[in-house]
Amino acid sequence: MQVQGKVAIVTGGASGLGLATVEALVQKGAQVAIFDLNLAQGEAVVARLGDAVRAFSVNVADEASVQTAIEQTLAAFGHIDICVNCAGIGSASRTVGKNGAMPLDAFSKVIQVNLIGTFNVTRLAAAAMQHNAADADHGRGVIINTASVAAFDGQIGQVAYSASKGGVVGMTLPLARDLATLGIRVNTIAPGIFNTPLLQASPDTVKLPLIEMTQFPKRLGFPAEYAQLVVHIAENSFMNGETIRLDGAIRMAPR
Repeated sequence: MQVQGKVAIVTGGASGLGLATVEALVQKGAQVAIFDLNLAQGEAVVARLGDAVRAFSVNVADEASVQTAIEQTLAAFGHIDICVNCAGIGSASRTVGKNGAMPLDAFSKVIQVNLIGTFNVTRLAAAAMQHNAADADHGRGVIINTASVAAFDGQIGQVAYSASKGGVVGMTLPLARDLATLGIRVNTIAPGIFNTPLLQASPDTVKLPLIEMTQFPKRLGFPAEYAQLVVHIAENSFMNGETIRLDGAIRMAPR
């Protein structure tokens, strides 16, 4: 699949890894629909990047919200070829802390957004993609989900986040198998520590130990490097059912 001329959905596309992905896809000639709770931020991206981009207010964990945005994307651009799920939240909480057991709703909220939200957008995007004309490889679309290295070596306080991202990794191959007959590929990127606005706001006491755990290069990842991998996955038609760590060989310590 060539990205030029294709239509992409990017959840969480108004900031961070999602924004870098929107920029890279537009630069390659795609039209992009941003699905993000922060509509004002999404519209600012549209104002900067132009008519190739639309922004919709979307709660990825809500079926009606996503379905409405899918229909709006189809009305604006005619079809959907690429879906990149970047929307996610994180929280730090031990299973049992100073105030007792972790509140169940705190755990559930992270699962709801990161795991159920990813599946919700995936299934509805795939339902739209199945109607695309097949390419020379009989392909009709590609879905790229975002996990985390925390899926493999989550730290103390990351039980909810690690569980949610582990679920994204775990469903990658079954999704690829489910959607193979429709000509839709599914892959997952598991990023390490990236230089996003959230991390930029963190003190050096947080950032420097994470950089130290990164083997090489000794720095934070650039969002553009994540976006570069998204473009490669979209254009490499033989890549399917895979989770790729993009992390500078980091293996996170317990804390």
